[in-house]
Amino acid sequence: MKFDRRLLFGFDWVLLSLVLLISSIGILNLYSSGYSLADLDGASLYVKQVYWVLIGLVFMVICFCIDYRFICRYAYVIYAFSILLLLLVFFYGNTVNGSKRWLAVCGISFQASEFVKLTVILALAKYFDNNKIDGGYNLKELLLPFLTVLVPFILIWKQPDLGTALILIILFLSMAVFAGVRRYSIISTAICGVVLLPLCWNFLTEYQKERILIWINPERDPLGAGYHVIQSKIAIGSGGIFGKGFLEGTQTQLKFLPEQQTDFVFSVFAEEWGFLGCVVLVVMFLALILWGLSISRHSRDLLGALIAFGITILVFWEIFVNIGMVLGIFPVVGLPLPFLSYGGSSMIILMAGIGLLMNVSMRRFILQP
Repeated sequence: MKFDRRLLFGFDWVLLSLVLLISSIGILNLYSSGYSLADLDGASLYVKQVYWVLIGLVFMVICFCIDYRFICRYAYVIYAFSILLLLLVFFYGNTVNGSKRWLAVCGISFQASEFVKLTVILALAKYFDNNKIDGGYNLKELLLPFLTVLVPFILIWKQPDLGTALILIILFLSMAVFAGVRRYSIISTAICGVVLLPLCWNFLTEYQKERILIWINPERDPLGAGYHVIQSKIAIGSGGIFGKGFLEGTQTQLKFLPEQQTDFVFSVFAEEWGFLGCVVLVVMFLALILWGLSISRHSRDLLGALIAFGITILVFWEIFVNIGMVLGIFPVVGLPLPFLSYGGSSMIILMAGIGLLMNVSMRRFILQP
């Protein structure tokens, strides 16, 4: 496909600036989380994160250069490929901390479940765009898109990766409501969810059950399963209003805080920059979410609106759940904080998603051919 130079006049500098600013804060925060009083050079993860951001920018450019309508022609094919990757994880995946989530190619590991988040958005967007229904969808009409999410949900649940699996369900519900659902369908789904919720307990693994029990009472196992949440609360609380300062967080530098470069990276930031710093970071996240919703609202077609909404709501829910998790509001489900947590797979897919968001934003100024 030939690149349309008119797109340059509608380039979304605001979106790019927000993403780069938050990612830069994330790199700085990762340097602090890997810094040690015994190692003044700090850890190398922040350097790797710089590489992941740069690689992610390449994928971002690719995703905004190719018309999203052209990409969605092959949405189901891309989705099927992502399911194949999930199946390969069970046979050839690497097991880390009891979970088999990573595939290694040429010595580089990546999480197929991160890729699925994006492919599910594209598949759902194509379905809802091709099957518009006046008055909203009923439960029968939502069965096929639900199955589209249910397949990767089960495969990811079995890895096990409870956080990502639940995000897919939340993503489906959010996009379905955005596409339009009849009121009685929403009420029926809510009632069924409440009734079936206790039965889900029987399908959880022992460590997942333990995480829920610890969420209810972290003191149940303060030196074991509850240690993460307790140390996270201590780190956040010790930051106070203004924080302890860059590289001055004791919980972080003395390594009391587990998983401080991935799941609990927000706790590191809160300890060093305090409540005011957290407010500034949350405001930047909020600006990113509102900008994404604005792109969806002003999209030139339903397909673009669905893609933009799906990507924006994915970022929103990951931020919401991760921050709630480190505050002890939600159970620990191993979900990274977008653009701040260390991780190549997450960063690249997020950047690709932002590229699609730019794609929709830039093409709204060009007339439909």
